[in-house]
Amino acid sequence: MSLTVVEHKKLLINNEWRDAAGGKTMDVVNPATEEVIATVASADASDVDDAVNAARAALNGPWGRMSARERGRLVSRLADRLMERADEVARLETLHNGKPIFESRQIEIPAAAECLEYYAGWADKIMGETIPVKGNYLTYTLREPLGVVAAIVPWNFPLLLAAWKVAPALACGNVVILKPASQTPLTAIALGEIAVEVGLPPGVLNVITGPGSSVGQAIVEHPGIDKIAFTGDTSTGKGIMRAAADTLKKITLELGGKSPNIVLADADIDAALRGATTGIFYGKGEVCAAGSRLLVDKSIKSEFMDKLAARAKKMVAGDPLDPKTRYGALASKKQLETVQRYVAIAKNEGATLVAGGERADIGTGKGYFFQPTVFDQVAPDATISREEIFGPVLATIEFTDLDEAIALANASQYGLAAAVWTRDIKKAHYMARKLQAGTVWINTYNIYDTAAPFGGYKASGFGREMSSHALEHYTQVKSVWVDLNM
Repeated sequence: MSLTVVEHKKLLINNEWRDAAGGKTMDVVNPATEEVIATVASADASDVDDAVNAARAALNGPWGRMSARERGRLVSRLADRLMERADEVARLETLHNGKPIFESRQIEIPAAAECLEYYAGWADKIMGETIPVKGNYLTYTLREPLGVVAAIVPWNFPLLLAAWKVAPALACGNVVILKPASQTPLTAIALGEIAVEVGLPPGVLNVITGPGSSVGQAIVEHPGIDKIAFTGDTSTGKGIMRAAADTLKKITLELGGKSPNIVLADADIDAALRGATTGIFYGKGEVCAAGSRLLVDKSIKSEFMDKLAARAKKMVAGDPLDPKTRYGALASKKQLETVQRYVAIAKNEGATLVAGGERADIGTGKGYFFQPTVFDQVAPDATISREEIFGPVLATIEFTDLDEAIALANASQYGLAAAVWTRDIKKAHYMARKLQAGTVWINTYNIYDTAAPFGGYKASGFGREMSSHALEHYTQVKSVWVDLNM
């Protein structure tokens, strides 16, 4: 396994690369080797203040005066340049996250570029309306940018989830402060480099790295920031919501999940097996919408679990930089310890381990690798049935009829996603209406497109990312009345 050392990276404020005001730095660790691969600036509240001032100046200056079509061209250039640098950026994504280079290069970097391209096309199509009011008035609306948007993104899909926020924000005419997770800052910094390269005016996109406990808090509390777009765990989202109340910031939250993957007795078993495997083991299970609860009809469960356990045992962790690897390292030591703790809890609570359950070794003796893990005979109220693990651990629950499956699926504080496997189209649509989730997949799993909205019900957050619906969260509506009485 090769080691790539990245030079010290700085903050991007006003199109200038600068050290943190306090001079602090933090290490970036490759989770596959446990080695430091980079140092980045660790910002403080004064750096946040500088970024807000730079962003506000851009909003009131060249960016605010730029035509919508020209904004769209610049966002489109971001997409083009990202794909020109895709090999390099994908390598960075794998180095600091541990995901296979196949996922980074073939799926996630292209998806981020596609998101930028999609919203570039929206820039000059965001329009107001004329309203037929009573009286002799011309009444119309303007849809205007919110202002300074802070995008706070997690470590599981560092660049893709940044694009989900940065793209619509810029297309709508906002300016952005991007705060990546402290574990995975390298691709956000690369996006900042690309923004400078393609000619975004100073202050339009600022990249601030540092701990969420200090920098993130400073962002949330800053009175000069108009909106927070956050993806992360539910407890942090609640804290952001409380803190944002003092300045009445607009917020959108895409939070945790414990998504049910439901296999009915009449399902295509082979397709459902592939979907169950992909649902929990893609991205090492470090996916908000992971199908971490497998609900299987009692009449087919024995056969299904035998086949699923065999599939899980065939999945072998490997060097994330190897193009043939399909299962990489967990993103951090902390996350490895979290997964180990939940596996121990599941065993203690009486669940039956049918695959995995141990730390994996790829032959180096290093890295935060963990085997794909499947538990059977899991009680609906068991800890691993209720709490988000954010790792490759599947909890299997049986049911006997359709209504029980729906009740079990909805018996969660979360409501991000769900899936149904059946050959009966009536059952599929019936369940899609009954399931309390922002996304319901039928006979598939983990399929996304920038044109389709994504977001949660209940404790999985509110607001929608991607699609035209995201534009509503980055604009505000102004009514204009003109007296035409003679």
